[in-house]
Amino acid sequence: MNYQTFQPNADLESFVSCYWTLEVPAEFDSQRQRIIPDGTVEMAFILGDDIKRYTSGDEFIIQPRAMVLGQTIEPFFIEPTGYVNTFAIRFYPYGFANFVAMPLKDLANKETPIERLFGEKTAKELELKIIGATDSNERIEIIETFLLDKLNEKSTINNIVKRTIDTLLATNGSASIITILKEDLSKRRQLERNFIKQIGVSPKQLGKVIRLQTALKILLNRKTENLTDIAYESEYFDQAHFTKDFKEFTGINPKEFLGNENMVLSTLFYQ
Repeated sequence: MNYQTFQPNADLESFVSCYWTLEVPAEFDSQRQRIIPDGTVEMAFILGDDIKRYTSGDEFIIQPRAMVLGQTIEPFFIEPTGYVNTFAIRFYPYGFANFVAMPLKDLANKETPIERLFGEKTAKELELKIIGATDSNERIEIIETFLLDKLNEKSTINNIVKRTIDTLLATNGSASIITILKEDLSKRRQLERNFIKQIGVSPKQLGKVIRLQTALKILLNRKTENLTDIAYESEYFDQAHFTKDFKEFTGINPKEFLGNENMVLSTLFYQ
């Protein structure tokens, strides 16, 4: 299993968190993998064999080979059908809205083929260039040219939305909306409306996901396995609150998380 990340150039570093690639040989003992919310939007190109995404029980869909995965607020399962080779762009929570006209609430909790966002002709041209590239560096050059062209066509994200997300990230999701807005409480309704449109989820939901990511990193890096310590370090009110949020977003409790064979990819991505 080979997972690598690459940093964007200076013109895109405010919008793109990183580019990443994942290669897994076909002979690898593939199992269903639990993917948990991480507060980001991703554009992915599947260059290897198909990947299943389970919708319920044993029912599944085949993920689009060029897609955008919007904000998610619940875990889901995927399963490779053979050789895994994926190239993806991970956007900051407010990043992707700068490149599309469609409200991001329409992308939440699902995969959207990129042709629905950029048009069939443009999407196909981009996909063929990504497929035909010889390596990750060439793919990054292709996608950065594409994104910079799109950025020049779109208006930038609402400032109050960006400021709110910056504060949530800086406080690991613990800041309240009342604290962030301070004297501008009259703007709360406007913030909620713009947040849903440009991010895809509410400020409260995103804050909960960001705070959970803080707890996951502590757990994955095994700084401590004491759940009470993790809860307080991640600024939860208590362990019960932490466990409730953890189960809401991962589908399992914290003690089941470590060593779970369905968490290999999530452990890889979120460490």
